[in-house]
Amino acid sequence: MTALRKLGSSDLEVFPLALGGNVFGWTADETASFAVLDAYTAAGGNFLDTADSYSAWVDGNSGGESETIIGKWLASRGKRDDVVIATKVSQHPDYQGLTAANIKAAADASLRRLGTDRIDLYYTHFDKPEVPVEEIIGALDELVTAGKVRQIAASNISPERLSASLAFSDREGLARYVALQPHYNLVSRDTYEGALRDLAEREGLAAVPYYALASGFLTGKYRPGTTVDSARAAGAGKHLDTERGRRVLTALDEVAAAHEVPVATVALAWLAAQPTVAAPLASARTTDQLPDLLALADLELTDGELDALTEASA
Repeated sequence: MTALRKLGSSDLEVFPLALGGNVFGWTADETASFAVLDAYTAAGGNFLDTADSYSAWVDGNSGGESETIIGKWLASRGKRDDVVIATKVSQHPDYQGLTAANIKAAADASLRRLGTDRIDLYYTHFDKPEVPVEEIIGALDELVTAGKVRQIAASNISPERLSASLAFSDREGLARYVALQPHYNLVSRDTYEGALRDLAEREGLAAVPYYALASGFLTGKYRPGTTVDSARAAGAGKHLDTERGRRVLTALDEVAAAHEVPVATVALAWLAAQPTVAAPLASARTTDQLPDLLALADLELTDGELDALTEASA
């Protein structure tokens, strides 16, 4: 049984791979989503990540489709107490921003779609600098006090705003961020490393990085002369044009061959071994994509392998 990891200073314990729900209601319909959720939890996974805005960008969708699918799955499987549910506020078409009134209304809407009485981890999806941190933290604290939210977190926030938020929570004795969701992977390190990671490390926050596989590039399926049928192909393929991208693929190939595991597993294992990281975030639209992700839990890279990957990605 894979050991769960403590999420920062919180009481939440999570599987070392968070399952992204962004594909539910987008590239995975309800049946496919249920199959992925079943397979992930059967393998010991317990950390489900979604957002109230998923997947409003799809023609015919209005936002909240992912939460609705997860809610239906929870109801049909009776697994609410077995999983940690993370969702986010600020981007739903009907609940834009981070005013106190919007945060509270959006949380109630998420709870209805998820069919539950509490959100385990509630992120501010994109910070809104025009809203004072005092207003944001105050609203989140009310949700925690009411029992609607267990722990709070932030995604896409500057070190300055994060620092101000933590200071206000400490000064007033209010709910405090326990986790971050930064953009971070082997070909995008400066999006987290530096001031933001240093602050997280000092303050005891856990990181749950998104784009952990760089939109699929770090699975190794993007190679010179190949064509990949994916909604994300254009974004992932651009890394092939960079020297760093090619160096990283070479290093990943070598480590993957040494362990006889897929390239994606190695990329996730490197990320999981980085300071502050509790669980990389990755999504699967089919059950066939899950084994390579889940194998992260059983792969331990040597210091030499970690160093080689770090050097290749510099």
